[in-house]
Amino acid sequence: MAKSIPIPTRLDPKNLGKLRPEFFKALGDPVRLAIVAHMAQQGEPSTVTAVSGCCGIDFSGVSRHLKILREAGIVKAEKRGRETFYSLQTEKITKTLRGLSDILERMAK
Repeated sequence: MAKSIPIPTRLDPKNLGKLRPEFFKALGDPVRLAIVAHMAQQGEPSTVTAVSGCCGIDFSGVSRHLKILREAGIVKAEKRGRETFYSLQTEKITKTLRGLSDILERMAK
């Protein structure tokens, strides 16, 4: 697992924790970004089968991408019977992106 990068203390951001490179790496792949956009548009938990229709890749490819997104904390998985439903960790995503934005704005001053 990649190391976390501590946020510079002189910025004193509240409740940001650490910026995790794997979070941004996961979003850097065009297919995973398409999956995130598709899931956001759906607005409800989705199965691998439901997500696979969004980006023209097979079931196993979508499953691998969802695993990376889950490990990065971007989606969460919930077992319901024989199916696994994936949902976006919207609050975590927006908090991390806002935190990065705040850091960049403070550094630019």
